[in-house]
Amino acid sequence: MADNGIQPGAMAESLENAKSMSIIVTKGTLDWAYPPFILATTAAAMDVKVSMFFTFYGLGLLKKNLNLRVSPLGNAAMEMPMMGGHMRMPNIVGMLPGVTGMATSMMKGMIKKKGVASIEELREAAALSDVQMIACQMTMDLFEYKQSDMLDEVEYGGAATYMENALKSDINLYI
Repeated sequence: MADNGIQPGAMAESLENAKSMSIIVTKGTLDWAYPPFILATTAAAMDVKVSMFFTFYGLGLLKKNLNLRVSPLGNAAMEMPMMGGHMRMPNIVGMLPGVTGMATSMMKGMIKKKGVASIEELREAAALSDVQMIACQMTMDLFEYKQSDMLDEVEYGGAATYMENALKSDINLYI
């Protein structure tokens, strides 16, 4: 028997330590796009097998052309750094014309200033890290998206596809 350098039982131990993570992505705003992609790419870098299932408004994060915005409406915890402090944005302000654009511009400015990766960069990192990105076919049909609208790396499936991954995952996240 040839010596392959692997200690007896090492392969079995390696398989036992293998981890997997499944993430349902349901939100499509700029601020909600970061958590699933950061967690997915971090886990993949730690040798965790990751699948992301994009449904409803999260599906827009797989479109080739992104125009992500921040919605201050309904986000009572939203604070923006200003003049050395933090300013809370009351919900009622979010209803005013131009506030979404202003909040988006401020957030994109902070992201750039702090050197945070863009969502486009994080999507590319996910694809390069073999993160499985699955578009919900029902949502594709519901919102009348075409496969040509989506990134080339995207796979398509339904709830059963998600369940197959989730049932064998060590970690399941809903974002």
